[in-house]
Amino acid sequence: MTDDSDTALVSQCRGGNRQAFEALLARYERQVFGAAFRILHHREDATDVTQTAFLRAYEHLDRFDPGQRFSSWLYRIAVNEALDVVRSRRYSQPLLDDAPADRDGPDEMAAHDQSDVAMQEALMALKIEYRTVIVLKHLQDCSYEEIAHILECPVKTVKSRLFTARQALRDVLAARGQL
Repeated sequence: MTDDSDTALVSQCRGGNRQAFEALLARYERQVFGAAFRILHHREDATDVTQTAFLRAYEHLDRFDPGQRFSSWLYRIAVNEALDVVRSRRYSQPLLDDAPADRDGPDEMAAHDQSDVAMQEALMALKIEYRTVIVLKHLQDCSYEEIAHILECPVKTVKSRLFTARQALRDVLAARGQL
């Protein structure tokens, strides 16, 4: 799973090989969904964002620069889609009631790590620009340069937002007695 193999798959996709795109989908679908879910904290919206991001990527493969990482390009599309959902729905409060029909039962829910739940709730209390940089850096393991590329801003801005986001997250956790 290297950048070279991603570039080769993109090249094959451009040549009409749909199986090559399916390989990219299989490789990145989970990560894209994870990023979207952490930003939105809503399963159906994250699923929609994931599908839309891959559709847009497929439609615009001709715009992909082989000199860049495919994953960064795809994350940029997905993050932009997630931010569009945030703007359209005006999510400003934490979304704590994410209860789709296929949700785990009470026993499975009780088994979930409470610190992860507390962290997700605290993350959702942050402004979207802070939540996004934390998700990309700490949950998706993107470099500062990749985040700058995804968010289309300077690396210095990424570092500044990340510093502020970490402080805000710490403050939220401390205020809730979870730090």
